[in-house]
Amino acid sequence: MAANQIMFILFAAMIAVFSVLTVTSRKILRAAVYLLFVLVSTSGLYFMLNYQFLAAVQLTLYAGGIVVLIIFSILLTSHISQKFEAPEMKKTIFSALAALAGAILSIITILDFNFSATSEAAREIDMKLIGTSLLSVGYDGYVLPFEVISILLLAAMIAAIVVAKKGGPAKSGSSNLNQ
Repeated sequence: MAANQIMFILFAAMIAVFSVLTVTSRKILRAAVYLLFVLVSTSGLYFMLNYQFLAAVQLTLYAGGIVVLIIFSILLTSHISQKFEAPEMKKTIFSALAALAGAILSIITILDFNFSATSEAAREIDMKLIGTSLLSVGYDGYVLPFEVISILLLAAMIAAIVVAKKGGPAKSGSSNLNQ
């Protein structure tokens, strides 16, 4: 087995294991750290594919920025030792069925796609082309996906704050009125 194959298997295993740990952890701070491991492993796959720009963006934006922001919001809004209650068996079964259906659909789609090898040499990376693609709204434009991702990340931050706020200290309301 070649070193590239070993590294791919290592990164893929890390992504799979830490993804499962991220969504099954009952401690929110641990889930954020597991997410960090998933994002760093994904960046490793990008480096293996010689997508240095995408790997650097993955490391700086997601692993460096978003996860740190999530961890700070958790530390500022909740108790670190807070532990979520175990989900009901009914929810666990439905979640497992949904995950299994998604995995089967993904596997079928990948197996049905006709991957073809090419003898064409890899294209040179042109930073002007990348910048133009990131800012254009045309055929190869990425403005809309970036805007959708920014809304998704905003919703994730709001959700992280709401989840971290639950079960925190009681609201100070009537106790301060008597003083």
